[in-house]
Amino acid sequence: MDYTAAQSGFRQRKLQHNMRLRNSSVDRPDGSQLFDDTSAAVPGPEGAYRNQQAGPQAAGLPGHSFLSDPMSNLAVAYGSSLASQGREMVDKNLDRFIPISKLKYYFAVDTVYVGKKLGILVFPYMHKNWEVNYQQDIPVAPRFDVNAPDLYIPTMGFITYILVAGLALGTQNRFSPELLGVQASSALVWLIMEVLAVLLSLYLVTVNTDLTTIDLLAFSGYKYVGMIVGIVAGLLFGRPAYYLSLLWCCAAIFVFMIRTLRLKLLSEAAAEGKLIRGTRNQLRMYLTMSIAAAQPIFMYWLTYHLIT
Repeated sequence: MDYTAAQSGFRQRKLQHNMRLRNSSVDRPDGSQLFDDTSAAVPGPEGAYRNQQAGPQAAGLPGHSFLSDPMSNLAVAYGSSLASQGREMVDKNLDRFIPISKLKYYFAVDTVYVGKKLGILVFPYMHKNWEVNYQQDIPVAPRFDVNAPDLYIPTMGFITYILVAGLALGTQNRFSPELLGVQASSALVWLIMEVLAVLLSLYLVTVNTDLTTIDLLAFSGYKYVGMIVGIVAGLLFGRPAYYLSLLWCCAAIFVFMIRTLRLKLLSEAAAEGKLIRGTRNQLRMYLTMSIAAAQPIFMYWLTYHLIT
C-alpha cells in the first residue's frame, strides 16, 4: 500500500513538473515570447496580388510615365492653341477700335518737326503753305511735312499741362493729389466731349472729308501749348502777363485752326480763297469757325483758376 501510494504521488509531481515546462516554453517569465510569430510575415495570395499590382508604380517603371506623358502633352498643346487663338482675337478687336498701325504714323516725329510745329502754333501768321503733302494717296509722315497732324505734341502738351497745373497749385498752397487728379480728369473729359461734338456736327452737316477721329484729337490737343505758355507767364510775371500771353496764344490757335481745317472741310475753290455761295458751304464755314472759336474758350476755362 505504501509503495503504491508513493509511486502515484511521484507520478503526479512529475506530471505537474512537465506542465510547468510546457507553459514556460510558451511564455517566458518576463512576459516575452521565446519565439516570434512569423505567420503574419508570410504573404497570402491576396497580398501577393496587391504587391504585383503596386510593384510597377512603386518601382517607377516606364509604364507609369508612358501613360501620363501623352495626356500632359495633349493638355499643353491644347492650352497653347487656345492662347494663340485668344491673342489673335484680341489683336483683331483691338486693331478695330484702336488702330495701332495708324498710331505709329502720328508719332513719327523728330526734333526739327517739333520745333517748327511749335513755332507755327505760337506764331502762324508767317506760314504760307498749309497743304498736307501726299505720296501715292498716302500722307507723308509728320517728320517730313510740318503741316501733317501728330499726336506727340498734344500728348506731351497734356502731360506738361498737368505738371504745370500742379506747380501752380503748389505755389498757392492748394496742391493735393486729389485736386491734381480732378484737374487731369476734367481736362481729358472736355477733350473727349469736344471731339465727339465735332464728329456729331460733321455727321449732321454731311461733310465728306478725310478727317479721322485721330486727326480731330490731334488738332484739339494743340491748344495745350498755348495753355502752358499762359500758365508759365502768369507764374513768372503775374496775372497781367497771363492774360496777355493767353490772348496771344488764343488768337494764334484760332488762325491755325481756320487755315488748317478749311482745307479739310471746305471745297477746293474755298481752299483757294474764292467765295462760294450755297447752304452747304455756308454750314461748313460756320462749322470751321465754331471749331476754331471753341479753342480759346477751352483754353481760358481750363487755366483761369490756376492763376491768382
